[in-house]
Amino acid sequence: MANILVVDDELGIRDLLSEILNDEGHAVELAENAARARALRASYRPDLVLLDIWMPDTDGVTLLKEWSANGLLTMPVIMMSGHATIDTAVEATRIGAMAFLEKPITLQKLLQAVDKGLARAMAMPPDTARSSPRDTAAVTPMPSLQAVDGAMLSPVGAASASGAALAMAEPLPPGHDLPPAQRVFMLDVPLREARDAFEKAYFEFHLAQENGSMTRVAEKTGLERTHLYRKLKQLGVDLSRSKRHGP
Repeated sequence: MANILVVDDELGIRDLLSEILNDEGHAVELAENAARARALRASYRPDLVLLDIWMPDTDGVTLLKEWSANGLLTMPVIMMSGHATIDTAVEATRIGAMAFLEKPITLQKLLQAVDKGLARAMAMPPDTARSSPRDTAAVTPMPSLQAVDGAMLSPVGAASASGAALAMAEPLPPGHDLPPAQRVFMLDVPLREARDAFEKAYFEFHLAQENGSMTRVAEKTGLERTHLYRKLKQLGVDLSRSKRHGP
């Protein structure tokens, strides 16, 4: 059982997430705004935070920045929004958010993200996880999982000083390529390049998940097959590995 803090200004979403997470055996605290979230973060010491981006008093990204600047980002934070742009999601992950979930959040994606977050929290050194909120010297920056529109990307460390987006790091030697879900993304390229890198990793991930079945990938990604083939060719996705798996 874990202690999870849900921060969202919509009562219906707070109640729904609380019900789901309680059913999974977790203890849940609810905050309707940033002020309440600050108080609970100080007294409750959650293992994981689900944080809405758009809130009336202080938005979630601002609160995330505040926690990061004050050495309070010692737990995984999963951002949530129904209206965030890719730039907002990238900004949140650059600051230290672990993942981004797009509303309406499906049960499967919620539980997957929570499980990944709690696994990451368990892997933190005990002295880091239990450090005093003011003891910034003991705080290790949380690694982050970049995610956009609910799709998890790769584990990355704290953002480099050079900047931010979603581009592949230096390629590995032939024969040592990482699967899409484990690739490291850098953050210092133009948005179009960043988007292409994300989309390539996204489609390669789904191709691997569906054993190369273009029919299932088309269904999973919501694209018509002809459009999907054209998109994969445009992105330079290598389909040779998947052809043997059938349509």
